Amino acid sequence: MTRYIRRAAVLCLVLLVALLVNAVRVQVIEADALNANQANRRPVIARYEAPRGDIVVGSQRVTGSKDTRQQLRHERTYRNGPLYAPVTGYASQLYGTTLLEHAEDAVLSGTDPLLAPLPLWNDLTRSQRPGGRVVTTVKASLQETAYRGLAGRRGAVAAIEPSTGRILALVSSPSYDPGLLSGNSADVTAAWKRLNASDTHPMLNRAIRQTYPPGSTFKIVTAAAALDARVVTDPDAPTDTPDPYVIPGTRTKLPNPVGDCEDASLSYAIQWSCNTVMADLGVKVGLPGMLDAVGRFGFNDKELRIPSGVAVSNFDRHMSVDQLALSSIGQFDTTATPLQMAMVAAAVANDGELAYPYLVERTTTWDGDTLRETPRRSYQRAMNPATALVMRRMMIEAVEKGTGTRAAMKGVVVGGKTGTAQHGVGNRGVPYAWFIAWAQAQDAPRPAVAVAVVVEDAEANRAEISGGGDAAPIARAVMAAALREAGP
Repeated sequence: MTRYIRRAAVLCLVLLVALLVNAVRVQVIEADALNANQANRRPVIARYEAPRGDIVVGSQRVTGSKDTRQQLRHERTYRNGPLYAPVTGYASQLYGTTLLEHAEDAVLSGTDPLLAPLPLWNDLTRSQRPGGRVVTTVKASLQETAYRGLAGRRGAVAAIEPSTGRILALVSSPSYDPGLLSGNSADVTAAWKRLNASDTHPMLNRAIRQTYPPGSTFKIVTAAAALDARVVTDPDAPTDTPDPYVIPGTRTKLPNPVGDCEDASLSYAIQWSCNTVMADLGVKVGLPGMLDAVGRFGFNDKELRIPSGVAVSNFDRHMSVDQLALSSIGQFDTTATPLQMAMVAAAVANDGELAYPYLVERTTTWDGDTLRETPRRSYQRAMNPATALVMRRMMIEAVEKGTGTRAAMKGVVVGGKTGTAQHGVGNRGVPYAWFIAWAQAQDAPRPAVAVAVVVEDAEANRAEISGGGDAAPIARAVMAAALREAGP
């Protein structure tokens, strides 16, 4: 009898061990796979059980949460949704997350390990803490000014504090209300279809996810490359450039938007945007030199994050000499995001040193304790300090007595560059009006802001002046708002 009891006890022990092993397999080894299984609703239910943390502009929350009392309990809400959509993105129960809602999802959803009271607490307990906050670098006054300036036209504005890299405004137009996509109802599905089918592409973030031919604003990069490479040693000396200028390797004559570009100096070419001079200088710098220069400004960088991903601004690595000539004036396959061109202006304003752009000042717990702060860091030295000094002077002259006069402000030092980019077959596409600039109060130690504006304007003429007519007034208003924020 005792033998049978012993056997039964051993069997029970084996079964108990097997049960424990299976429990470990299910709860530990296969936990991640089971959580990721599409049929498992528990992680989704848990994700929306508590309110999501907020994204903050200044001292104001631009997001919130609504308790629906449904199974997926809390839906995301947005304040001034269309205004801040290029910053926040959307957090949808059906379509996931984008932009800051995606890049900072761990903090906002409460799953970031730094929100846990102890290391590995979330992994061991499978619990979530209250969502934290994401404090942005955006200034509400600049964001609102840029949005009003575009007035629903297709285009974008990016503004940066040159000395730190803080992104002060990031606007894309036309925009949309991300709150339309928050829940999981039939209305959300209908809004998704409607927004994606729209000819105006309101969900496209034109400030960081759309690239455009930069046109003549790119001449700032070419000029810096020519000065750094010593192709030009005196910016006020004639450049020995013919007009008409035949593009090398072709029979095509390159036109100029203004007269008197023959043998013009670099200063005159920037002031009045002579295509011939800048194309010739790009050819003289050569492809290796131009590639080195554009890389220091941020072109061809696939890793740029702010922390949202940014589309790659392109300058081809392999080109014939005629293609290089056109690329040097911002045409051919050269493309840039508005953020990239704001970085170009910021590098000039900051004595040639380009600070890495960033959109998140810090992340905090729900009650305000800091989790992470974004440090100021250098991206690259885009040009020599002496080159930057010359570039500043030339951009100032372009505003004071060149194509950018509509950006001038009394009592403020403003440097700028206009551009009208042509594109499409036979250049018949809608021209893009560009303006890049920086502004510094006369008694201030450094420039307060660098800005880039692009407007997809069907009414723009194809002369260089349209960049000054369409985009420069918007840039001027944004810079004025930045100077008011900076104070005396």
